[in-house]
Amino acid sequence: MEEQFIANQSEYLEAGIHIATKLKRPGMEKFIYKVREDGLYLFDLKTIDSRIRIAASMISDYNADDILVTASRIYAIAAAKKFAEIINAKFIEKRVRPGIFTDPNKEDFVEPKLVIVSDTRNEKQAVKEASTKSIPIIALCDTDNSPKYIDFVIPVNNKGRKALAFTFYLLTREVLKARGDIKSNDEFKYSVHDFEAQLQTEQKPDTARQYVRQYQKGATYARESPQEAEKQAKQEPSSAPASAEEKENLHAPKSAE
Repeated sequence: MEEQFIANQSEYLEAGIHIATKLKRPGMEKFIYKVREDGLYLFDLKTIDSRIRIAASMISDYNADDILVTASRIYAIAAAKKFAEIINAKFIEKRVRPGIFTDPNKEDFVEPKLVIVSDTRNEKQAVKEASTKSIPIIALCDTDNSPKYIDFVIPVNNKGRKALAFTFYLLTREVLKARGDIKSNDEFKYSVHDFEAQLQTEQKPDTARQYVRQYQKGATYARESPQEAEKQAKQEPSSAPASAEEKENLHAPKSAE
């Protein structure tokens, strides 16, 4: 009898977990389901589901103290950190320093028996260190990531805020079930939102920066009070680049927005 999905397919689609990039690195071809009209690759939901389940089973075979989780991107940090916290694993945020797994003389030296990587490109030092010591590596890989030196790949959108939150939410729940810490999904007390990075709230305009922008435009108006500068700043159209969350939704289907 075919195993059921660990999550509804509609939930996968809504999170955009299957939406990859337009780039394809060698070794990732086998995980691609098809190419969208806009050129974005799509992962197969069945493969994602199966590999999250298998990865959770693998992770459950290790003592929590022997597991180390890494994350470098903003959206990955929040999700991976929550995952590590709940399963009681070690966590390294952002940069992994050279020698951390290989040089016993370093103050931050650790000897994990399993390393979980959120992005093989941004966390290549972790991959290099672990592979040098023959430490098994489980990695979240998008189509633009290299699976070289990775022992087990979870093919997934590892850049989107919602996709990362949902991936680590499922991975956490399945690890706890595989360990026997919980018996069913109903006993899992966390929600996807607990793994989701918080979007930054809009800040008030910096008066000093407004002066600089006006000067660069060649304006010759008299120096004004901070209240007047702030008032004018609010009337100016924003020239800030799109946020990462906005970029995430550019290519996502409407159900994922």
